[in-house]
Amino acid sequence: MTVASTKDIAILIPGRLHEHAVARIEAAFDAIRIERADASLLPEGERARIRGIAGMTRIDAAFIDALPALEIIANFGVGYDAVDAAHAASKGVMVTNTPDVLTEEVADTALGLLLNTVRELPKAERWLRDGKWRSTGAYPFTRGTLRGRKAGIFGLGRIGLAIARRLEAFGLSIAYHNRNPVAGVDYAYHPTLLDLARNVDTLISVAPGGTATDKAVNAQILAALGPEGVFVNIGRGSTVDEDALAAALADGTILAAGLDVFADEPNVPEALLRAENASLLPHVGSASQHTRRAMADLLADNLEGWFAGRGALTPVAETRAVAVRH
Repeated sequence: MTVASTKDIAILIPGRLHEHAVARIEAAFDAIRIERADASLLPEGERARIRGIAGMTRIDAAFIDALPALEIIANFGVGYDAVDAAHAASKGVMVTNTPDVLTEEVADTALGLLLNTVRELPKAERWLRDGKWRSTGAYPFTRGTLRGRKAGIFGLGRIGLAIARRLEAFGLSIAYHNRNPVAGVDYAYHPTLLDLARNVDTLISVAPGGTATDKAVNAQILAALGPEGVFVNIGRGSTVDEDALAAALADGTILAAGLDVFADEPNVPEALLRAENASLLPHVGSASQHTRRAMADLLADNLEGWFAGRGALTPVAETRAVAVRH
């Protein structure tokens, strides 16, 4: 199928999307943009034309049902908990995401965040910039270090494995918790998150969002991690009880935390903002120009492959059995 023959295929872009993805969609398809994923923003005749969605926003069952010709939802990002993929599968709608191309970037960010957290590097830089090195002297020795630490990874998928490889190079032991053991790895497996937390002092969450992981890292998990414990979240903010985490940081239940994701972004709880033993980033895990462009290309490649009859490149688990419509 040539690009010219796809120009009558309507692809909906609800809300913001990477400009490179938008440019590719506009070049290959009939792109329709709306402010948000709200079917009321589309005339009924237009709804009937939509065959694909490209987005990085919530796509719920009602929105899917409002688009009778919908065939594919191309999600920008590896996490797709904002898309009702199970409902899409039940309607014969393909859902794709953008894995692999962001794995190494997010793993790099996780290690940087861990180092920032234990060695207080942002605070040390601020000490220098504020003139305290001259006026007061050397930055105080940090209580935290990576030396002798035992790391636990909550969610040993592609990104979790990439983080584990980096942690090994730093000389840390590795353990993990998943729903099931991962074939082909020698890291210690723990059948519950609580068991993992009891056996490590550095917990890195790469877990996806959703009901199964909602507030999985709670007061009990943090207490098990212990007073020398460090918690890093590079996965989803919804996996953490943020009130419990703020309390654990304030009362010394754990030593420190590094967070790149939050439950209600961009709103960060005031108690976490006040925590001097927390290193906070504004969800920048994959946010390099190189990686975001690669994600945009993969999103567009999924759409083009689907409508060329080749199928999706990266279908999510729930929709792998969904077939191309002819």
